[in-house]
Amino acid sequence: MFYSVSLTTPARVAHSLAVALMLVGLETANAAPTTQCPDTGTGISLSPGFCASIFADNIGHARHLVVAPSGVVYVNTWSGTYYNSDPIPPGGFLVALKDTQNTGKADVVKRFGESMVDGAAGGTGIALYQGAIYAEVNDRIMRYALATTAIVPSGKGEIVVSGLPITGDHPMHPFIIDAKGNLFVDLGTATNACEEKNRVPNSPGRQPCTEKETRGGTWRYDASKTNQRFSAAERYASGIRNGEGFAIDADGRLFVTQHGRDQLAEDWQQFYKGQIGSELPAEEIVRLEQGHDYGWPECYFDGFQKRLVLAPEYGGDGGKKVGVCAARTPPVAFFPAHWAPNDLLIALNPALPAVYREGAFVAFHGSWNRAPAPQEGYNVVFQPMKDGKAAGKFIVFADGFAGPIKEPGRAAFRPSGLTQGPDGAIYISDDLHGRIWRVTYHGGANAALASAPASRVQAASSSAALPPEGVHPDAGLEDAATLPTPPGATQAEVALGSRIYRGQVSNGTCAGCHGSDGKGSPVGADLTAGTWLWSDGSLEGLTKTISEGVATPKKHLGAMPPLGGSPLSAADLKAVSAYVWSIGHPH
Repeated sequence: MFYSVSLTTPARVAHSLAVALMLVGLETANAAPTTQCPDTGTGISLSPGFCASIFADNIGHARHLVVAPSGVVYVNTWSGTYYNSDPIPPGGFLVALKDTQNTGKADVVKRFGESMVDGAAGGTGIALYQGAIYAEVNDRIMRYALATTAIVPSGKGEIVVSGLPITGDHPMHPFIIDAKGNLFVDLGTATNACEEKNRVPNSPGRQPCTEKETRGGTWRYDASKTNQRFSAAERYASGIRNGEGFAIDADGRLFVTQHGRDQLAEDWQQFYKGQIGSELPAEEIVRLEQGHDYGWPECYFDGFQKRLVLAPEYGGDGGKKVGVCAARTPPVAFFPAHWAPNDLLIALNPALPAVYREGAFVAFHGSWNRAPAPQEGYNVVFQPMKDGKAAGKFIVFADGFAGPIKEPGRAAFRPSGLTQGPDGAIYISDDLHGRIWRVTYHGGANAALASAPASRVQAASSSAALPPEGVHPDAGLEDAATLPTPPGATQAEVALGSRIYRGQVSNGTCAGCHGSDGKGSPVGADLTAGTWLWSDGSLEGLTKTISEGVATPKKHLGAMPPLGGSPLSAADLKAVSAYVWSIGHPH
């Protein structure tokens, strides 16, 4: 586990230093022998002893994946608003990949299942059970019978469960099937914290939170039955805001990750000062047990105090009050805030050294809402575990996915899925460009845990040297002094607005959603396109929109609180509005 217990400023500084040391691999010891991996241009770094190849690329927005005993990799892909409704590959949303030449790269790529022509949007969840492929599509989980020698099914799928809710903030349905045929499916929440007005500052929580009757938990169905319908009666566990990654350990214990809630600091500035809101709440792994409540929405897990505390929507005061949270089930492991744990893998294949079979791999999709602090995640970590609980600090197992810029709108890749093949290889999926990495172990049998080398910006060629002052990913961003100035504003205000926008002053949060380059992300609009959804694009119109916020976005998933959730003065508001005007209008 990860955080310092103390909430004092010195402890936070020490905590930040510990994080930095750990992320560059200085807290690991007894590294595995150096393994010379072929230079295949994978773009990622791995723990010592491991090598990667690009198994497949550009297959769509790849979410979760599984590997059949035959070695065929099956991937579920998604589409829609989250990806700016961009073009997708033709054919079904399910993809079968096979390497017939043992090169580490799939040479057979086949698509199947429902397509956009059928009204499908794809999905996240996928599993194998008793010779069939189970996959989420829209509001259903489908089953596709698979012949023993076939790579893809020949017939149409059967409905296993239908009517799963797909509205609101978390429409995905990851799932897992255990050895007894129990199908456990996540029903993510429609809201951030069951507020009366979703993501609006100081909006109280609903009493009671009726959303928990049909969302915010794990539901259980029978994988052997067809035409089951979703209802509240099948709820297995509750209080889980967004449980993306499931895994079962060698003793049959069931675990799921949890994305912690957003916008503590933005919505409750009276309780969360400075950057402390960027560090709360922790991301989690919980052990799933029937009837348990894991806290949402009344509680969140404070990683500094290592306990569940009362959320401000339900009478909390910034972490002092516990209230009903004393009776809720805490996580078995926790991680830095907002890293977004999208999948979980407990790798039991003996092809890996023993230390990597005694814990869990977690794929972190990467944050969007740590502003004004830097965005983090965009990696795969390994968390040692014993008896179903964390047993020491995690290490960064795979890094470099984002490239030089860790932002959702500018990252090169974002880890989304994890699985292990029958030969022990680990597969990692990316849902930006549809890349699949295949990771294999080539070190000694008695290796110790060791972090991957810290990711760096690589030189253009092997002969080129990096300049002594380093490489600066944002060097190409436009100089505020060269931007146009809106009528009624000054160039100095545009320059100040640029600094507020990027969180350099006034705790500005704009870049978290809209990107440091203003070109948008899955949760925020492109501000450089000159397309204005809430005003005429004038300085007055933009000022009004930023001041009032956007509670119900028209095209993007992220609601914007008034002033972006930042404590902006009237002068700050004018400045950041002037800057947004300047990047949205031609020179």
